[in-house]
Amino acid sequence: MANFQLDARRLLCPMPVIRTQDRVAELRTGDELTITCTDPGAAQDIPAWCRLNGHTVLSIEHDGDELMITVQVGTES
Repeated sequence: MANFQLDARRLLCPMPVIRTQDRVAELRTGDELTITCTDPGAAQDIPAWCRLNGHTVLSIEHDGDELMITVQVGTES
């Protein structure tokens, strides 16, 4: 298992989800990806995408205007 970062700041819907999808496709099952976003809609969009695609949201943290979502890659990547 490895940990990765994705900077999706200043991107608006649907780009944070698209960038997440593209990055997850390059990772292995069990890897973790932390996505940093400024689009408040990502707090619902990325978890919904994870549920549909077999990935797990490990945490959602807020730091001012930034949102950090950590995802564990499932077997559907």
